[in-house]
Amino acid sequence: MCGQPSVYDIVGVGFGPSNLALAIALAEHNASTPPDDATTRVFLERQPHFGWHRGMLLDDATMQVSFLKDLVTMRNPTSEFSFLCYLQAKERLVDFINYKNLFPLRVEFHDYLEWAAAKVDDVVTYGHEVVGVRPVWEGGALTAFDVRVRRASGPRDAQGSEEVSQGAVYRARNLVLGTGLRPYLPEGATSSRRIWHSSELLDKVDNLAAATPSPERFVVVGSGQSAAEVTAYLHGRFPSAEVCGVFSRYGYSPADDSAFANRIFDPGAVDEFFGAPEDVKRKLLDYHANTNYSVVDIDLIDELYRRVYQERVLGNQRLRVCNASRVAEVVENPSGVRTVVESLTTGDKEVLDADVVVYATGYQPADPAGLLGDVARHLRRDSAERLSVGRDYRVVTAPEVRAGIYLQGGTEHTHGITSSLLSNTAVRAGEILASVAATGRAERSEQSAERSVRPGERSSGGQPATREYAVSAASASSAS
Repeated sequence: MCGQPSVYDIVGVGFGPSNLALAIALAEHNASTPPDDATTRVFLERQPHFGWHRGMLLDDATMQVSFLKDLVTMRNPTSEFSFLCYLQAKERLVDFINYKNLFPLRVEFHDYLEWAAAKVDDVVTYGHEVVGVRPVWEGGALTAFDVRVRRASGPRDAQGSEEVSQGAVYRARNLVLGTGLRPYLPEGATSSRRIWHSSELLDKVDNLAAATPSPERFVVVGSGQSAAEVTAYLHGRFPSAEVCGVFSRYGYSPADDSAFANRIFDPGAVDEFFGAPEDVKRKLLDYHANTNYSVVDIDLIDELYRRVYQERVLGNQRLRVCNASRVAEVVENPSGVRTVVESLTTGDKEVLDADVVVYATGYQPADPAGLLGDVARHLRRDSAERLSVGRDYRVVTAPEVRAGIYLQGGTEHTHGITSSLLSNTAVRAGEILASVAATGRAERSEQSAERSVRPGERSSGGQPATREYAVSAASASSAS
């Protein structure tokens, strides 16, 4: 890009389900807005095309949330981007109704996400990675961000251009960070040919099958849904291999998906959580961790137990559960991985020589500070050094910052357990859009007032609007 960079009302970093939902909300908003009031936007995604947890798209895995919690329905039940509209487009609506199930296959829901992403791909630049953000100052106020990108892969940008120069810059009045979660590995563990994170399963398992047609043993570390799914998958995929599940609990714990517990995912629960005292927030997270963390669907627990029991009856124990245990040592060698498993109750140790160790140890949110560079010092933090975030998901900043930074994820400490989950994605996208639109209107009104007071002069001595003003304007808009 030459000269001044293109300026957008919103630059979205990352294009997973959260920013996809925002792109759809923006498309619907602009369709009902005069062209002069349209919100300009672009989304930057390092993957060459849309993809969401592709490494765990197992054929028989189902979603853990209702199809009604799709990209739009909770915000706009009449949207043409709904899961039901997808089914109609795919000529499967009647079949799905006859299926009598609220929970689609994961591969089907991913296909829905791809279908929706294709309908807004004119505002997405795939194959480009954001490498830094720089502040843009004007009259003592930070009014925008310059977002620097480099080509990661992929041939096309949001305008259809075949070439985008190395180090391209996009200028953002508002930055929406939807960079997702990062796979977590325990200290000392590194992903390799024989040590995997569960997110890499389907990417690596075919290579293993080609190189080692009959692996003898897998060790799966973890006690949550992904761990149970990986255990069941490997046990079925490799019928002569032993699969050992290792976790510190006594058994897989069922997810609490009962009606009352599920209220923790309601949009209204976000309001209540946000306004609650800090000790109450901690209690609520602790009380309801079993709706999402280190828990497994009861049907899958029953299936794994059925397999264990059947093998005991038949005298061929391939599926082992090493409960109340931990992995004490992992040493990779040319022929496999030597794994030492220690019982937490007795201290006894067992050596398991495995072809592969799979860590299903979850994910962690990415810290935006590294990406934001010098901008990060203008962000406010709480007493625990966590980012302070407003109800509208806008990061609280120093008064001189007029440009907005919004978080799609990483807000569990302020907004509750739905921070990075699909349950509230549609509503959250609408709230971010409302905040951006309200703040923009407030700033335009302020600029108009300044021009009317001093016609023909550009204001230079007035104080920039504070974040408190911007949040109040957004809240007023949401209330209306």
